[in-house]
Amino acid sequence: MFKLVSDYKPTGDQPTAIKQLTEGLKKGERHQTLLGVTGSGKTFSIANVIQNVQRPTLIISHNKTLAAQLYQEFRDYFPENAVEYFVSYYDYYQPESYIPQTDTYIEKDADINQEIDKLRLSATTSLMTRKDVIIVSSVSCIYNLGSPAEYSKVALGLVGGMKLRQMDLLKRLDQLHYERNEFEFKRGTYRVRGDVVDVFPAYQDYGVRLELLGDTLVSVTHFDPLTGTRIDRSILPTERRGSHSRSLTQDEQDYTEHRMKEGNWGVIYPAKHYITAEERREGAIKQIEKDLELRVEELNKSGKAIQAYRLQQRTKYDLEMIQEIGYCKGIENYSRYFDGRQPGESPYTLLDFFPKDFLVIIDESHITIPQIRGMYNGDYARKSNLIEYGFRLPSAADNRPLNFDEFQRKINQTIYTSATPADWEMSMSIGNVAEQLIRPTGIPDPKVTVLPTKGQIEDLEARIKDKVSKGQRVLVTTLTKRMAEELSSFLLEKDIKVTYLHSDIETLERTNILDDLRRGNYDVLVGINLLREGLDLPEVSLVAILDADKEGFLRSERSLVQTMGRAARHLEGEVIMYADNFTDSMKSAIAEVDRRRALQEKYNKDRGVKPTQIEKPFREKLIDELLEEQLESKKLGKDIDEIDFAQLPPNEIKKEIKRLTEMMKYEAETLNFEKAALLRDKVRGIKKYLE
Repeated sequence: MFKLVSDYKPTGDQPTAIKQLTEGLKKGERHQTLLGVTGSGKTFSIANVIQNVQRPTLIISHNKTLAAQLYQEFRDYFPENAVEYFVSYYDYYQPESYIPQTDTYIEKDADINQEIDKLRLSATTSLMTRKDVIIVSSVSCIYNLGSPAEYSKVALGLVGGMKLRQMDLLKRLDQLHYERNEFEFKRGTYRVRGDVVDVFPAYQDYGVRLELLGDTLVSVTHFDPLTGTRIDRSILPTERRGSHSRSLTQDEQDYTEHRMKEGNWGVIYPAKHYITAEERREGAIKQIEKDLELRVEELNKSGKAIQAYRLQQRTKYDLEMIQEIGYCKGIENYSRYFDGRQPGESPYTLLDFFPKDFLVIIDESHITIPQIRGMYNGDYARKSNLIEYGFRLPSAADNRPLNFDEFQRKINQTIYTSATPADWEMSMSIGNVAEQLIRPTGIPDPKVTVLPTKGQIEDLEARIKDKVSKGQRVLVTTLTKRMAEELSSFLLEKDIKVTYLHSDIETLERTNILDDLRRGNYDVLVGINLLREGLDLPEVSLVAILDADKEGFLRSERSLVQTMGRAARHLEGEVIMYADNFTDSMKSAIAEVDRRRALQEKYNKDRGVKPTQIEKPFREKLIDELLEEQLESKKLGKDIDEIDFAQLPPNEIKKEIKRLTEMMKYEAETLNFEKAALLRDKVRGIKKYLE
């Protein structure tokens, strides 16, 4: 059962919006829109709606930074429920592709973030075991994930007293893609010590200890992987639901509750989402071989002997790997065979793990919906070249994201939230649009000033120093990454604490940068597209928009309104646009902000509301950083010598090497070469512990 925990009560427009959205869902309305200005509490309103309807919910955001922020907010609102985070687990991703014009083949290359992978697995595990689930996701949720039926079917159920031979247990763990590792016990591995098997589930922060006596499992307990201390925590058995599972009988519930109290109950889910059932593997391989033969014949008849030879060699190698170890690089390209899907049939995605009555919230819908629409076409264009030139079988095209029609068929009721909803969602929600123009704090929209570009940097510098002297923060938006980095370097030379934020910054690091801005580790943040939608930064009192008259996507009416909204959470919020011309987008955006400001000021005057500054607590970070209290500053690297690296496990040493390397580069960029040299020597010394 969802239970909202908050010190706040709905105010302003919120009660009306919550009531309207809740009633719309109960009436069966498929499309509704929440049009709420920045800072009006759209997230809080949606949290109230979720509590009212008590349904599993998928919240889709268009970028990882906002998804992380929403995840933290909903985690705070629902501390007793399963709030999960599901985004692409790549810090770096280069998809497999072929450029025929230059005869260039680019192999798939990726850097997987293990922490995000854990969170993704945790999300699907929660859906398999609980009803009270909220998942905050990027558009990664529409990509092929593997069959939920196979995922749940192969899960290893454990009950103290069951018959289980160690040989069979180890075989089952291998089938679940857990690796045996006696030296480095990390997520996705297991180790064997006599009659005791320790498993580190890929989706949890604690290990599971399985104690056997002969052919009997006598105990299932949980422990801290670092200290080995037993944890009094059980994986709670809850009612399974959905098209791929059944409900527990009353006898089963009574039995599992009894085992739960003893701490002798558990389920271990796979370490990977893509699972291939053994009984289907043989048939799938035969079908792949048959399709390969037909495709090779087709290519040869078309005079493409090289492509035919290439395809035959690559596919046979993959099949040998699958037969030997059950897996191969790029196995997702054969997913259609192992899932039992027909050519062209939509893939299994995160949406298939939800029950049929789940609720979908599309955050910042004006940009998220177009992003969902565009995923399929981009993927198809890349796969077409790979198939045509013999790098992949035609079945590779079925390893894809959903197209927009498939996405709409898989979801049920949807609420679109945005300060600037697009025409499409407004047309879908005719008669079902709830407005939130009044902020609970009474803060009106910011005043907007347009200044010429001549002398803009000097003017910006002066305004930044004025705001910093008052303990306030500043956001600056540019048009390019290079401009953001160069402006950051310039301001840094002026002794201004500044950094930049753009798509090259790692996913989890973005959230840390925003937290550092709020805490005052930085006073200024320079960015591009990532400073538009949804960022909740109440300390920011000035938003400066450079090149505001350069008409385009980043300076369209909606983009400008969203960007200006970042200054709407501070009592002294203001926006400066540097431009030499008034574009139509600028005129429309300024007119809309002025209209909202007039309504808000009238509301405050009529009700005697005095605007108050937002006091927003600092949330726990998405991923806790090791020894963070010892590394007070990423820039200065204090207390590094106090860390005993010899006592750290190898994976944590690697993390520290990466962190210190980043610190070294930072010091070098800021010309602190002595500190950079010290950090360099420290990194060299730490690497010895890995030899």
